Amino acid sequence: MYDLVVRGGTVVTTGAEGVCDVGVHDGRIAQLGGPMQGRQEIDARGLYVLPGGVDVHVHLTSPVAPGSGVEVRPDDFYTGSLAALAGGITTVGNMTFQRSGERLQDALDRDLAAARQDAAVDYILHPVLTDPTPVVLEEIPRLAAAGHTSLKVFMVTEQFDAQIDAYVEAIRLAGAAGMLTLVHCEDGALVRCAGRALLAADRGAARFYPDSRPVWSESAAVERAVAIARAVAAPLYVVHLSSAAALDACRRARADGVPVFVETRPMYLHLTRAAFDAPDAAKVAGAPPLRDAADVRALWAGLAGGDVQCVCSDHAPWTLAQKLDPALDVTTLRQGVADLETLRPMLFSEGVRAGRLSLSRFVDVTATAAAKLFGLYPRKGTVAVGSDADLVLWDPARRWVVDGARMYSRAGYTPYDGREVLGAPRLVFSRGELVAADGQVTAARGRGRWLARAARPGGPWT
Repeated sequence: MYDLVVRGGTVVTTGAEGVCDVGVHDGRIAQLGGPMQGRQEIDARGLYVLPGGVDVHVHLTSPVAPGSGVEVRPDDFYTGSLAALAGGITTVGNMTFQRSGERLQDALDRDLAAARQDAAVDYILHPVLTDPTPVVLEEIPRLAAAGHTSLKVFMVTEQFDAQIDAYVEAIRLAGAAGMLTLVHCEDGALVRCAGRALLAADRGAARFYPDSRPVWSESAAVERAVAIARAVAAPLYVVHLSSAAALDACRRARADGVPVFVETRPMYLHLTRAAFDAPDAAKVAGAPPLRDAADVRALWAGLAGGDVQCVCSDHAPWTLAQKLDPALDVTTLRQGVADLETLRPMLFSEGVRAGRLSLSRFVDVTATAAAKLFGLYPRKGTVAVGSDADLVLWDPARRWVVDGARMYSRAGYTPYDGREVLGAPRLVFSRGELVAADGQVTAARGRGRWLARAARPGGPWT
């Protein structure tokens, strides 16, 4: 007698698809197929049974702007959790920023405390290296041993070039300790040069934002990141890749045996730079910016063909008033949008239903690949005996219209408002507990768990 039995659904993993009953006991999957009974039984006929989404790139704590203190985002671990669960995502990875004078462990302790209080989904944290002092570099192997096996680096900051030797050493230390380094690939000097030129030419309005961070500032940084990976024999994960040129650089590196992995985000699949022709163009600003239609096609092809491993939200919400602040220009626009709740439904609609992605590939890029890369598999990212019972009963026929004002993120809008979508979660289970039904999230604040991960010196990296 199991706690839960899901009957008659089509179970989908990266390697198999078929009608199969699922038995759940003590928060884990205990049986697939065969006779079973449950205290609670769910009829899943006509639905897909998918693993809960694993989105390893979110911002649920507020950043610190130099000289101005903390600038508060509208979402936190609780509201971000609600948005995640409504969209069929049960595990997130939060970017945890080191503040001036802090150790990485200080930043982690702060976000762990916030997550213990507020998170309703399971989570990992990526410490963001902003001040690579010798004391901080010494922390890296200890963090890996403590279960924090990822590190984030921004190449676009002035600090990166000013302390390049220390950053390269940090990436080397992370690789040697069995950690994966996430890299924001934009060349800071080139971005700052382009921004100054636009302001000097009186082209500081939001519609010129794509010109402030051109494709070549991204592809140049990717090439440099690949060279660093070669030099120090460390694996890299390129976050939110946006262009065909940058993807080509990663493809060449992987073909040559360099362990470089690629993430893109929904904005680059569903929008083009034409969105900057609108009067409220600032609302779609992100880094890198939206690209041309040819780049969108290249990313879809990369997803289908395996050159792009993951789709993650880079959920970095601001309210519309914050985004449209008239005091901002192309060099200061607030970057990021809310995308946790829309990531999987829109990718299913525009990918699977539109014939761009297979169903198994959809599962891979939204759950399995990230779980594998970040040391969570097979506990997360698949439907298998022994895995956590993070299950999404997906209705492929539900038709709905995106409206950010009615969603769980406090941003109050999405860049896709008004779009019709086909497909959505019907029921969402996290560790066997029903946490969302037909878009209504019932998860308790603070029920989420931090997931310790084992370091992997020498790999394997897949």
